[in-house]
Amino acid sequence: MPKTTRSGKPKQSELPSTLQRSEPKAQATFAKTYDSAAESYGPGERAARTAFSAVKHSFEKVGDHWEAKDERGPSDAQSEKTGAAARDSTTPTAGGVDANASKRHLYELAQRLEVPGRSSMSKDELVAAIGKANGRATARARRS
Repeated sequence: MPKTTRSGKPKQSELPSTLQRSEPKAQATFAKTYDSAAESYGPGERAARTAFSAVKHSFEKVGDHWEAKDERGPSDAQSEKTGAAARDSTTPTAGGVDANASKRHLYELAQRLEVPGRSSMSKDELVAAIGKANGRATARARRS
């Protein structure tokens, strides 16, 4: 099912909930990329993965929504792969956390998300903790 209207605007009811709570540019990026990928690959998981990959290049997941990144680019080692290498990989994603961001940026996100123990965490630990905090925030938002 197309994610955009005839005029090219995202259909709110067709967007994942985290994108429904995000800025219009993130919504448009997902919707337009999904529709283009669906034309190439057919609707479904592959088109959705492609659309989320596009979102992750310009946005990062913060709590229950996506926010623009300071610098455009891949968010983790998995998103740097393309084509069959990406599809067939067992490398986990960082779930929308910008794992390529500086430790300082990750620490500031952890502060905003009130991650306990953040001051003594390594960069990899911050990425994992932010991912868990994002998951909790998304679950809370979906229950409301």
